[in-house]
Amino acid sequence: MDIIVELAKGFINLFETGGKTFMSWMTGIVPVVLMLLVCMNSIIRLIGEDRINSLASKSARNPLLRYMVLPFLGAFMLANPMALSLGRFLPEKYKPSYYASAAFFCHTSNGIFPHINAGELFIWLGIAQGIQKLGLDTTSLAIRYLLVGLVANFLCGWITDYLTRWVSKQQGVVLSSEVKIKA
Repeated sequence: MDIIVELAKGFINLFETGGKTFMSWMTGIVPVVLMLLVCMNSIIRLIGEDRINSLASKSARNPLLRYMVLPFLGAFMLANPMALSLGRFLPEKYKPSYYASAAFFCHTSNGIFPHINAGELFIWLGIAQGIQKLGLDTTSLAIRYLLVGLVANFLCGWITDYLTRWVSKQQGVVLSSEVKIKA
């Protein structure tokens, strides 16, 4: 009987822990993401969707803008995970590559811009603590991490472009080259 009682307690504890985690999200990241969405949509409305679409289509033509500048601006201004939302302004054929580049960028810029991915700041702080114990400055490490990240993230996006084309061709899927935004 004790085993059944312990199993029942464990089963309920699983859901209680899930509820606590959910509530921490509701008072932590969900309001932040919601406010970032409101801010981004407000900026889009102020600037105008036509201008944003035009800027996105111009940046979509150039891989450096698409996988280096746009993810940097998105991560710096919107942080993780909202940086990924800028991909909505790109044609379908570039969205997987933009996601790959932007997702990686949210990790590689944490040393110099900790606001971008606060949830993973502990990784950077652990590395920085080791560097400080060696008597070295963490600023130069953060800048190097950012610069190497920019190049690596660009390559990640560009390689994903090739893989997307290859898989699309293999599967017989045609991805649109035009920006289509659903309101």
